[in-house]
Amino acid sequence: MHVNLVCQRKRLYRWINLSILVTLLSIAMEPISAADPFTELGVDVPKVRLDAPVFTLDKLSEGDASLSDYKGKVILLNFWATWCAPCREEMPAMQRLWQRYREQGFVIVAVAADRGDRKPVISFVDKLALSYPVLLDPEGDVRNRYEVVGLPMSYLIGRDGKISGRVIGIREWDSPEADAVVTMLLAQEL
Repeated sequence: MHVNLVCQRKRLYRWINLSILVTLLSIAMEPISAADPFTELGVDVPKVRLDAPVFTLDKLSEGDASLSDYKGKVILLNFWATWCAPCREEMPAMQRLWQRYREQGFVIVAVAADRGDRKPVISFVDKLALSYPVLLDPEGDVRNRYEVVGLPMSYLIGRDGKISGRVIGIREWDSPEADAVVTMLLAQEL
């Protein structure tokens, strides 16, 4: 009887060791996939990347600016308004992102949806000390071309001038996920 008990224990230990080995092998064999920063940031990625619609608008400072002025850069095209609470909330993070990557070929172009006098927009931009380009779209022509459905709404445009993604709603633009998206876009060739 004692010999039988010893044999049963040996079989049990072998079975435990074998199951541990199989578990370890299955873990080791699982494909390692890097997280997609676009998905993590909540960016809608188009199946086919189309050219971003070109436009020219008045700059807040003076003169005008065209999307083609930023050719060869990665563009975060943000549609916003001074009366939009989520817009106001995300803009300081956008400023930090702009400061971090502007020397590497990244630009934020903020298109204000405010109608009428530009003074509220100037006051808002000054209050937040925003230094990236701010353009005025009081008639909504550019918003219509980009099919803006709500504010804030942003487009990511690659160095090649094609739309790489769309973001509806507020995002943490100074998050590691946003850094990963911008870094990935900056690394793409023309």
